[in-house]
Amino acid sequence: MPWLLPGRVFQAAFAVVVLGLSAFVSNWYNTDTKTSSLAQINFLIFAPLWSLLSIACLEMVPKFLPRLSNPYDALGLETTNVLFYAAQADVAFSAVLIFQWAATAIIPALDVLKMGFSPIHRRGGGRLVRHNRNF
Repeated sequence: MPWLLPGRVFQAAFAVVVLGLSAFVSNWYNTDTKTSSLAQINFLIFAPLWSLLSIACLEMVPKFLPRLSNPYDALGLETTNVLFYAAQADVAFSAVLIFQWAATAIIPALDVLKMGFSPIHRRGGGRLVRHNRNF
């Protein structure tokens, strides 16, 4: 997909913005108040870190380790990011990322639907192939 790499750059840029803003708020809690930062603020730091790790996985594994690449794993990473950003939709940048992650989650979902839910195995080159049931 030609729009997927620019979409990943967009996701990474917004994840860095959310991470920076959340880290600023967390730092304020830790230095200017007598309480530590709230669990919600800590989650706001975790979600963009998870996004950056997911982006690295989703982009690097198919290119450099194709035998480890699996559409079910990609769908799982995309979906967890959708859920994490849906849980923190009160932040404006995070709300944008909900739609971006949902849009890119469609690609592995279509791959899974094309393949069907039959047992799969790998052939040379890491390509997933359905078992032939016609004997």
